[in-house]
Amino acid sequence: MRRDVDRLRSLGYPVQSATGAAGGYQLGAGATLPPLLLEDEEAVAVVVGLRTAASGNISGIEEASVRALAKLEQVLPSRLRKRVAALHSSILTLAVSGPAVDAGTLAAIASACRDSEKLKFNYRKRDGAESHREVEPHRLVNTGRRWYLVAWDSDRGNWRTFRVDRILPRLESAGRFAPRRPPEGGFGEYVSRSVGYAPYPHQASVIFHAPLEQIAENLPRASGMLEAIDDRRCRLRTGAFSLDMLSVWIAMIGAEFEVEHPPELIERVRSLAAQFHRAAARSQAAGETAG
Repeated sequence: MRRDVDRLRSLGYPVQSATGAAGGYQLGAGATLPPLLLEDEEAVAVVVGLRTAASGNISGIEEASVRALAKLEQVLPSRLRKRVAALHSSILTLAVSGPAVDAGTLAAIASACRDSEKLKFNYRKRDGAESHREVEPHRLVNTGRRWYLVAWDSDRGNWRTFRVDRILPRLESAGRFAPRRPPEGGFGEYVSRSVGYAPYPHQASVIFHAPLEQIAENLPRASGMLEAIDDRRCRLRTGAFSLDMLSVWIAMIGAEFEVEHPPELIERVRSLAAQFHRAAARSQAAGETAG
């Protein structure tokens, strides 16, 4: 035990000791953080995460991420410094598209979710109009480009999703609540339904003749609900602002498919297929004439 205590002290952990019948050892509160005990892969993962955060879509943490990254690199052993230097020289991070989220707002919402505290806030809708909301926040969901809050809307008596970048910074606590059972499929699936096809005027169900894993590789997150039918087929529920956009996007996924509904999309796919066939025939004829 003495060897273990000495080892802890050598690593910077304050260990208090007392002799006698009631004596013993006790970890004390340190004035400074002791060195992190990270495995090699963990240290590299933290460095990559901090670098990503420094150029991500959460405003207010970029400078802190850079400072933390500099401090971590100073204490890395030489073998890891070389790996981290290779990452820095080889990785180029493009600017994240989409609106940035305020770090303070995100932290306040996360705390409310953790502590089951109701929130009051003003919310800016897609058309720019503002409304006052009182909700029971349950989970934050990140789709890669945007952050969403899944909450029970007290006034509407149902689950709702809120884009965090549209929540005005001032949040008010409104007392505690008892956590509810998640919506069908869980919070992540609910967000996929809410932002993937529910808001769009044209909604569709499409069956792909390919395994779910293959289709998922070509689909952006939150582009719709994807579910397996069997080992060779899967179903996508998605939406768009126009039938043309929906038809071309589905075709670009790159797998054989069939449209279950709506009938308007089936007819539009048939019309576009005929148009493409005529275009290909004319192009081939023009090429043969030119040759």
